[in-house]
Amino acid sequence: MKKLSVVIIARNEEASLPRCLKSVAWADEVIVGDSGSADRTAEIARNLGARVYGYEWRGFGPAKQGVVDQATGEWILSLDADEEVTPELAAEIKTVLEGNERAVGYYLPRRTEFLGRWMMHGGWYPDYVLRLFRKDRGLFTDATVHEAVKVDGSTARLRNDLLHYSYPTLERYFDKFNRYTTLAANEAFRMGQSVGLAELVLNPIAKFLKQYFLKGGFLDGARGLLLAILSSGYVSIKYAKLRDLWRRKESGLI
Repeated sequence: MKKLSVVIIARNEEASLPRCLKSVAWADEVIVGDSGSADRTAEIARNLGARVYGYEWRGFGPAKQGVVDQATGEWILSLDADEEVTPELAAEIKTVLEGNERAVGYYLPRRTEFLGRWMMHGGWYPDYVLRLFRKDRGLFTDATVHEAVKVDGSTARLRNDLLHYSYPTLERYFDKFNRYTTLAANEAFRMGQSVGLAELVLNPIAKFLKQYFLKGGFLDGARGLLLAILSSGYVSIKYAKLRDLWRRKESGLI
């Protein structure tokens, strides 16, 4: 079987990290990139057999590529600290690495938990993410948020789920909401993007209608409705923050 390196970036993830690390204890190598955690993230990682790599935060894309660069395996499995590889997915990955694979990258179906329930509609499942790839054929984009792996070659899909425990509480959701809308607005501002008043009004409405009705979010009950409302709000706040960045620039504040 080809050597597999699991790479994870983490900051203050002492609650989630043990579950993630235990689910990949079978891998040849596990590397945790820690960007200045104030909790026991680094200690827990070392205790569970991972190699810890410290780095200065420059965005998600550079962070993930930085940890990949530390890996020695032929293949990379990139995970977030709040994700878990099921035994079924682990077995499927091992089968891929034992065979004469033609693809250089594999998309994993990701299932996300929201307030204690798996979200199965509204475009949230299956949320295919490219996470398994040959190190010499894959590279993370340098985006500070919504980063992705770009591979040179063909890709395929695996069947078994990657579990994502991202939003156990609304407090955790809004912590990420605030951080990600700021990062997304900053990234758009850096790229010279702007947003008009019509987009600020209409795009959030379109987001809700698409997620809740067209993609069947209503089938997830009350949580599906709440998540569609919050997703619409995400678009509104991201655009509002972007407009504020342009206002501040025009005022000479940045």
